[in-house]
Amino acid sequence: MINYFCNVMSDEKQMTFLDHLEELRWRLVKIGISILVFAIAIWVLQEWIMDNVFLSMKSPDFISFKLICEFLHVCVEEIPVKMQSMTVSGQFSYSLMMSIMGGAIAAFPFVFTQIWAFVKPGLKHQEKSIAKGIVFYVSFLFFLGIAFGYFIVAPLAVQFFGSYKISDKIDNIFTISSYMSTILSTVFFSGLLFLLPVVSYLFTRLGIFNAEYLRKYRKHAIIGILILSAVITPPDLISQVIVGVPVLLLYEVGILVSVRVEKKMKIAMSK
Repeated sequence: MINYFCNVMSDEKQMTFLDHLEELRWRLVKIGISILVFAIAIWVLQEWIMDNVFLSMKSPDFISFKLICEFLHVCVEEIPVKMQSMTVSGQFSYSLMMSIMGGAIAAFPFVFTQIWAFVKPGLKHQEKSIAKGIVFYVSFLFFLGIAFGYFIVAPLAVQFFGSYKISDKIDNIFTISSYMSTILSTVFFSGLLFLLPVVSYLFTRLGIFNAEYLRKYRKHAIIGILILSAVITPPDLISQVIVGVPVLLLYEVGILVSVRVEKKMKIAMSK
C-alpha cells in the first residue's frame, strides 16, 4: 500500500492522500451497490432459487447425476433427508446470507475491476504489463471453479452425507445452516482453487518461483491436493478422484504457464 501511494505521487497528475481515500470510498460504494443489486434480485427469487438451485441436489434428476448415470452408469437415488430450521431467525438469516453471497459472486467481475482500477495507477509499467488481461482471466477461472464446485463437488457431498447412515433407526435431518454452509463454502473454495494458473503466471513474472520449482515440489503438491480433496469432499475414493484430478490438471497447467512465461522473459531480455 505504501508503494502504491509513492508510485502514484510520482505521476504527472499527483493526487493527495485524501484524494486517494475519496477514490477508494467511491469505488467501495460502487462495489456495495453492485452487490446489493444482485442481492435484491436473489432475495426476490429466493424461493425458486432454494428449490431449484440448492434443494434440487437431493434429487436424482439433478443434471450432474443424470449425466453421471448416463455416461458412467453410476446412478443415485432420492435422498430420504428432511430439512429443518432450529432457530427463530434461521430461515431469514440464511436467506439473507444466500442473497449477499450470491450477489458478491454474481458481481465478482465488476468488484475485481474496481479493485484493479484502484491499484493499477500505483503500479510500475512492468508490473502493469505483467497483469495485462488479469480481470478477464481471474473472472473466467473463478466462475469455472464455481461451476465445478456447484455441479460436481457440492452434489457429491450432499448425496454422500445425506445417504450415509450408521443405522436405519437413525434419520438424517439436516439443519438449513449445516446444509447451506456445506454447499456455499464448497462452491466458493472451488472457485478460489481454479485461480492456480493465474497465481503461477503472476508469481513467475515477479520472480517468486519458476517452472523448475513447481516440478521439484510436484509430489508435495499432489499430497496436498489429495488431502484438500479429502477435506472438501465426501470420504469416498470416487469423489476424491473426481475433485482431485481437475485440481492436479490445474497444477500442471500452472507449470506450463510458468514455462511459457519464462521463455517470453528470456526472449525479451535477449533483445
